[in-house]
Amino acid sequence: SYVIKKAVAIITARGGSKRIPHKNIRPFLERPIISYSIQAALSSGAFDEVMVSTDSEEIAQVAREYGARIPFFRSAQTAGDYASTDEVIYEVLQAYEKQGIRFERFCCIYPTAPFLTADKLKQAMSLLDTSESVMPVVPFSYPPQRGLILEGGRRKYPEYQNARSQDLEKLYHDCGQFYACRTDAFLRDKTTDVEDLVPMILSEMEVQDIDTEEDWEIAELKYRKMAGL
Repeated sequence: SYVIKKAVAIITARGGSKRIPHKNIRPFLERPIISYSIQAALSSGAFDEVMVSTDSEEIAQVAREYGARIPFFRSAQTAGDYASTDEVIYEVLQAYEKQGIRFERFCCIYPTAPFLTADKLKQAMSLLDTSESVMPVVPFSYPPQRGLILEGGRRKYPEYQNARSQDLEKLYHDCGQFYACRTDAFLRDKTTDVEDLVPMILSEMEVQDIDTEEDWEIAELKYRKMAGL
C-alpha cells in the first residue's frame, strides 16, 4: 500500500553544465541561483515536499542549506547531456514509488529561474484542478514570422516581410521555468506535454533564459529592476 500525498516540487539540477560552469549554484546577486527556486517552492505552501534531483554532492549540500530535501541521487543515465526533463521526472516518481510514496501532482522547476514566485506556483498548481498540465509561456517580442534568413552573406526575405505585425498570429514560447502536471496524466503519456495543457502567460520582464554569460547579466539587471534594488 502507498502513502498518497498531494504534490511534490522537483527541482532538476545536474552537476555538469557546459556553457556556464557550476551554473546551478553560482551566486546570482549574492546567493546561489538554485536558492530562488527552492524558496519560491517552499513559500508557496503548495507542496508536501520540495526536493532536488541531482547527481552532485556539492549541489545537494547547497540545496539542503536552503531547505530542500535530497531523498535520493540521480542516476548516471539521467545526469547525461541528452537526458530529457521528462526522463528525470519519471525517474524521481519511480524512486518515490519504491519508497511507498505516490504524489497526485508535481511541479518540475528549473534551478535557474530567479523570477519564479510563490504566487505563480500556487496559481499553476490550482490550475491543475481543471486541467492536466500547466506551462508558463511568454510572447515573442518581435514576430518570428518576419525573421531574416542569411544565405551566403546576404539576407533572404521571409514570406511575411510585407505583413503588418498586427495581422500576424501572435506566437509564444516556453519560459523554461517550470512544468506542473497531474501524475496520472504524466504516467499515461510519459510527458508533461499532454493534450489538456493550459498556458500561463507571463510578461517579458519576468522571464529570462540563462544559457550564456550575457544572459546571466541581463537576468541580474532585470531582477534588480523588478525587485527595486
